Amino acid sequence: MKGRIHSMETFGTVDGPGIRFVLFMQGCALQCQFCHNPDTWDPTAGRQVTVEEILNEIEPYLAYYKGSGGGITVTGGEPTLQAPFVAQLFKACKERYGLHTALDSSGFCEPSHAAELMSYTDLVLLDLKQMNKAKHEWLTSQPNDRILAFARWLSDIHKPAWIRHVLIPGITDNAEDLAALGAFIGQLANIEKIELLPYHRMGVYKWQQLGRAYPLEGVPTPSDREASRARALIDTAIIACREQTIGNQ
Repeated sequence: MKGRIHSMETFGTVDGPGIRFVLFMQGCALQCQFCHNPDTWDPTAGRQVTVEEILNEIEPYLAYYKGSGGGITVTGGEPTLQAPFVAQLFKACKERYGLHTALDSSGFCEPSHAAELMSYTDLVLLDLKQMNKAKHEWLTSQPNDRILAFARWLSDIHKPAWIRHVLIPGITDNAEDLAALGAFIGQLANIEKIELLPYHRMGVYKWQQLGRAYPLEGVPTPSDREASRARALIDTAIIACREQTIGNQ
């Protein structure tokens, strides 16, 4: 079995616990206006590799990954588009090296397609970009029904997850939308951590290289105060949701 990848990083520190080998898969069903990897969208680009080829890249750094409590993170693009390959890769990483496995996903995936993959996945980094359906479709080119269903399924099977939300001024920082995000997270039983990621422009040059107009030109990075406000709104909604759940029991 072969997978189509975009690139790899041998010393990742922001995509899960510890030091990690980060594999970027090729292909994505979303086209997020703030994407910093638009060169991963095309499912026919990149290069094909086998599981063994990836394992050979991992082996020289195993001491760093295991010693730091790290492992391997597969991201993209959207890794669930190649779920069978990623499942076999994770299986090999666990059986051969005992590595912690993490999947960084948009959640735009049917649970049946990801069932085998989840059996070898220790942690899901789930990107919840926007709770408002119409705004989500405008921002990503797709509605969010499938993503929210995937999130609920992860909760139902008790798969540990971190929620990631990119804070974009004027686009994903509306108080009502943030409260809705918190209320949704409050219904999930598997969330270990929430990462509020400030929007940045580090991938704009890739849009230029691809000859694409960058949709969010002029949108600033959020300030620390804006990030604190957003976090407070999310946390307050989570607490209110959980208190209501306890009250109804």
